Amino acid sequence: MTKKEKIKNTFLDILYPRHCPVCHDIPVPGTQKICSGCRERLRPITGPRCYKCSKPLNNTEQEYCSDCSRRTHLFEQGIGIFPYSTLLQQSLFKLKYGKRQEYGLFYGELAAVYAEEYIRRWKIDCIVSIPLHRKRLEKRGYNQAELIAEALGEKVNIPVKKKILKRKINTEPQKDLNPEERRKNIRGAFTAGEGIRGEKILLIDDIYTTGTTIDEAARALKKAGAEKVYFLVIAIGSEP
Repeated sequence: MTKKEKIKNTFLDILYPRHCPVCHDIPVPGTQKICSGCRERLRPITGPRCYKCSKPLNNTEQEYCSDCSRRTHLFEQGIGIFPYSTLLQQSLFKLKYGKRQEYGLFYGELAAVYAEEYIRRWKIDCIVSIPLHRKRLEKRGYNQAELIAEALGEKVNIPVKKKILKRKINTEPQKDLNPEERRKNIRGAFTAGEGIRGEKILLIDDIYTTGTTIDEAARALKKAGAEKVYFLVIAIGSEP
């Protein structure tokens, strides 16, 4: 960055100071993208995880969470960066519904820091975000998962394929449904195009709860010829 660009960015920070993407307060202009208080509170998951979906486990001797031990998922493996908490719930809500697109950039860059080892191990060929239906995209103006995917792809130097996966059914919001209702609601919602035959794909979404959305997207991608499907989410739930 040139001296002229630095001066311009500092001036813009003073006029339009960035909000901390976690607590939404205004950090000191010209410093990090997250305030010091939230930097201490926003901690990635550590300790035992489910081998399949990466949910944090209470028992170090467990290999799978209760959900993955009784269900067959269509994805190979996944990684959730942070535990789903009230702190993240508010932040991701702002990203999805509060027009804070810059939060997507922040979380995509963080995902690259914490998950690059997994991405290299899985030998990912391309990144695909969980799509919104056309009507919902028109209403919201952007897809938060795609923003995260773009920032992540740029950091790890892996292409993002934006038009491969489409949501053909405008489903009800999953958050208001129980697990069985979620599966029925999302079944057949996605379709995938050509250009992914034999590829290992990384699916991106903001939150993982039961995995039904990821499963259904993986179904469509594999039907279109994908060899393997993995996923990455910013926040993931815990064992009940």
